[in-house]
Amino acid sequence: MALRRASKALGAALALWAGAALAGPPERVVSINLCTDQLAMLLAAPGQLLSVSHISHDPNVSVMRDQALGYPVNHGQAEEVFAMAPDLVLAGQFTSSYTVGLLRRLGVEVAQLPIVTSLDQIPDAIRDMGRLLGREDHAEAVAEQFTADLAALRADPDRRPRAALHYANNYTSGDKSLANDILTAAGLANIALEAGLSGGGVLPMERLIMLMPDLIISGEAYPGASRSEAVLTHPALDALRDRHAGRAITDAEWVCGTPTVLRAIARLQGAAP
Repeated sequence: MALRRASKALGAALALWAGAALAGPPERVVSINLCTDQLAMLLAAPGQLLSVSHISHDPNVSVMRDQALGYPVNHGQAEEVFAMAPDLVLAGQFTSSYTVGLLRRLGVEVAQLPIVTSLDQIPDAIRDMGRLLGREDHAEAVAEQFTADLAALRADPDRRPRAALHYANNYTSGDKSLANDILTAAGLANIALEAGLSGGGVLPMERLIMLMPDLIISGEAYPGASRSEAVLTHPALDALRDRHAGRAITDAEWVCGTPTVLRAIARLQGAAP
């Protein structure tokens, strides 16, 4: 239901923008969401993208940080974005409704793109961004290349090692998630499905240990101290890794639905027992 609403919202944004398409592609584009940052940097014409979100400079979550360093950043505030005089603002499905609403009331075109929750949605996300930027041909080439590369990379082994996604606060990702699709494409089985989790949820440490996964895929700890991240180095997990399970790390390649997920799939295939 939420995905259908998001798709309708994106369709409405595309329709509104299409009304101005006769005037040519947008020339002053500002992105205020990490995932739209990445798609825009991937597809925008030189000089078309004015600014990306400040999160794009965070190496913990931004797989395109080096490229993002070449752009001025914004903090997603309506006032600062409006001052840049954009003719298109790219936002996410859950970008602040206050920011989006104020920009629209000020006459600024805002396109909100839905969250990508499966590998199969990535080509359409690329094409949608291409239409918004007036870069349809380039986007089509990128989408087709991604589809071909994914098909070549997908694994269909006779045996699927069982993997656990384990993040801060014992959070994990079940089916209907991009992370689960990455695991499946790499030839792994997600133990969260055995635990009955759909989407995201908490997998208690005791349950995780009892499930005895073949591979534990943990989030990278952020700089500084956080009690929520203490579970990532819990002695019980260390003992399980020493006796039975391998280990891999999720990083910025897992965050957004872009072609960089292919690197995550390839790395998992190399880490699988």
